Amino acid sequence: MIYDKKNTVFIVEDNDDAREALCFLFESVRLKTETYPSADEFLKHYDPERLGCLIVDVRLPGISGLELHQELNAQNALIPIIIITAHADVPMAVRAMKAGAFDFLEKPVNDELLLERVRQAIEYDKRRRQEECKRQQLLERLEQLTPREYEVMKKLLVGKSTKVIAYELKISHKTVESHRGQIMKKMQAKNVAELVRIGMGCERTNIVNKNIYKC
Repeated sequence: MIYDKKNTVFIVEDNDDAREALCFLFESVRLKTETYPSADEFLKHYDPERLGCLIVDVRLPGISGLELHQELNAQNALIPIIIITAHADVPMAVRAMKAGAFDFLEKPVNDELLLERVRQAIEYDKRRRQEECKRQQLLERLEQLTPREYEVMKKLLVGKSTKVIAYELKISHKTVESHRGQIMKKMQAKNVAELVRIGMGCERTNIVNKNIYKC
């Protein structure tokens, strides 16, 4: 498999030999790596815009691997995290997976398994970032709508006619048509069918039913 050069496998491991072995493994398949001996060092250099995945040992000097995971969650970091440890137990694994770890692997880790999980993590990172980008674009369009336009759009998306919308909102048919025109323009929809498709995208990203107005 040919990896995108933008992808990086970040390795946080305090054992020098283990860190070098992981670095050698990933570079053998032409994956770029960056290594850190502690979570603190990683956090000093971490850029959330960079693509890839993070491999972190549980036991580290200072901040543990699980605590690093919690810190990244608090920062809303998108990077998938693979946690590895030589001292695994069920409660620890459950805690890591519930916190959103991509995987939890016990040392010694099989090279082929680790490479496969890293490949999957990188693909997952790519998809999730694309989805987040689309979500932000949709949210930006929604935020251009006035509260009334947003209300009209929600009714259009459930198939209500202009006449029905005018009756329910106690406004004129002409006013509804005016709102509809602005909605189509701001949401970048050429017709109602396209507006519905955009609306379905909003539903998938969980923002169409979100009240973006506090008034």
